[in-house]
Amino acid sequence: MSHAAVRRSARSPWPGLAAACAVVAALAYLPYAVSRGTQGELTNLFALVVLATMWNLLAGYGGMVSIGQQAYIGVGAYGLVYLANTGGVSPFLALPVAALACGVVALAVSYLVFRLAGGYFAIATWVVAEVLRLITTQIDAVGAGSGTSLRLAAFGDLTPGFRIAYVYWLGLGLAVLTVAGTYLLMRSRLGLGLTAIRDNAVAAGSVGVPVVRARRLVFVVAAVGCGLAGGLIACNTLRVQPDSVFSVNYTALMVFMVIIGGMGTIEGPIVGAVAFYLIQDRLQALDLWYLVILGVAAIAFTLLLPHGLWGLAGRFRLFPVGYRLALPAPAEPAPAAEPATSAPPQQRVTP
Repeated sequence: MSHAAVRRSARSPWPGLAAACAVVAALAYLPYAVSRGTQGELTNLFALVVLATMWNLLAGYGGMVSIGQQAYIGVGAYGLVYLANTGGVSPFLALPVAALACGVVALAVSYLVFRLAGGYFAIATWVVAEVLRLITTQIDAVGAGSGTSLRLAAFGDLTPGFRIAYVYWLGLGLAVLTVAGTYLLMRSRLGLGLTAIRDNAVAAGSVGVPVVRARRLVFVVAAVGCGLAGGLIACNTLRVQPDSVFSVNYTALMVFMVIIGGMGTIEGPIVGAVAFYLIQDRLQALDLWYLVILGVAAIAFTLLLPHGLWGLAGRFRLFPVGYRLALPAPAEPAPAAEPATSAPPQQRVTP
């Protein structure tokens, strides 16, 4: 008797990986062909890709809608600047240390915010971000409320051209690392559990999925990713300020990019980040209407294109992470047996 089997997505991941490697190789060559200003703008794009990917991992796969991820952007940025300015550590070495500090903070915060759910959870994450911002404004070692700058001496003897190129390559590497890490995570057993938790946490827990542990792991990983993006932003702009790096605008951008790109896919946040990057200059000129237009666009995409721009590709996936149920071929019905005809009983003739 044949049984149904659970298999990975029908498409092979190798074509998508080959295309991604070609794009990464082309981007890696760009510092030899474009200006320093363009490299700085593309570094900002890489930071957006990291942020969108992390928020999609948190909300699109983990089912946790957070509006306080700017907390870890700020901790990552300030951690890098503090280690580089006062500790004499190279910014490239200080970045992973600052990101790990974000993970430690997120682990502690999770024991507070995980007591809440839904909108209460989202508001709690925002409150945590505001508390960290207020604490930062009271620390004179990092410039208090006015912020501080990343000293160029921290980069050693690098000339401006090499420094900008190295930061560009750092941003490209972080974008590749976060996308690849999310892809591998979602193709693992934990990724399957996260999908079940997102759909129905109670049902997932009833079949043995460690709901709280899986969510806490995703929460910490997303914080580390946002910390990496914060450190990259600090290396690119060479300055941090509390009202800037702890701004809720960063979370608004994450939500916008994921929604217009496509939530719950690997490709969606990348598409959303590129789309936002292309229209960013025009939107910023509108001052206060900037976030209003982003909000209206996000609502329109939610109503008209609930699967985002990547949803227009249908079932096509560059990075397939889903599973499918392979049903056995139906067995051919056995030929019907002809009904037996019983001969009438013969009468016994007695002489």
